[in-house]
Amino acid sequence: MNKSTPQSNDPMSDLTARVIESMADTRDPRFKEVMSCLVRKLHEFIREVDLTPQEWIAGIEFLTATGKMCDSKRQEFILLSDTLGASMMVVMLDQARAERRNEGSRQATVATEATVQGPYYWEGAPELPLGSNIAEGVIGEPAYYSGKVTDTQGRPLAGALLDVWSGDGEGNYDMQVEGAEMAARARLRTDSEGRYSFWSIRPSFYPIPMDGPVGKMINHMGRDPNRPGHIHMMVSAPGHERVTTHLFVANSPYIDTDIVFGVRDSLIIEYQRHEPGVTPDGQTMKSSYWSASYDFCLIPSGL
Repeated sequence: MNKSTPQSNDPMSDLTARVIESMADTRDPRFKEVMSCLVRKLHEFIREVDLTPQEWIAGIEFLTATGKMCDSKRQEFILLSDTLGASMMVVMLDQARAERRNEGSRQATVATEATVQGPYYWEGAPELPLGSNIAEGVIGEPAYYSGKVTDTQGRPLAGALLDVWSGDGEGNYDMQVEGAEMAARARLRTDSEGRYSFWSIRPSFYPIPMDGPVGKMINHMGRDPNRPGHIHMMVSAPGHERVTTHLFVANSPYIDTDIVFGVRDSLIIEYQRHEPGVTPDGQTMKSSYWSASYDFCLIPSGL
């Protein structure tokens, strides 16, 4: 035993102390803080549930299987993090830090709430002009999206970038289809008045992938695997905190039981149904369509 670690009458507590003491010479204070806390909580968990060797091995095998399920288009560990609420907790903490940095400044608008990124983000979506249909050929009912991007003082942010993606009208993402190219994805920039607009589809609810270890875990927990209908938006502008968020379809099935705990009331929006005719951007639609409007508000960075 390390001489600097006093012995107690509890050999298990001594073990925890020795593991933490072994990191005494680390040169990274934050790493030491995180890992020391992890060791304490992990040891507390093992003791609290009286974990057996067989259960510990089963846990290791589960994590091994989770890693083997990951590839360039599927991140099973993100799915695991999402379904345990860990991703949402990290998102909430990160936004709370940004809001604390912004305390004391005059705010005319409440910042857009963040939510989980999810496992289906695909970097490098094409940049398209405003008004584009980003879901050409995608199954689903057409929907027109519009709004603006401002800072917390209500000033429009010209040239703000919206990175948008969603599944199709049946809840399937392009990444789930072998050999498929990008679909229902695009990057768009706001105009001089901070406005954006584009066409896509009205998103549908869908289940998370259930064919891997996370799916087995969800089934064993007796949980419903579905997410409510939503479209993803990653919104950024120079000098401001990027926000990764969703717009949720009001009254969508599973809006109250999202498997990844990502629903926030401020992100639930009404989709308005329209009969065939002239659209808000002057097109003529021969079929019915939907429209949805939402204004994003970004927190200034570096405060």
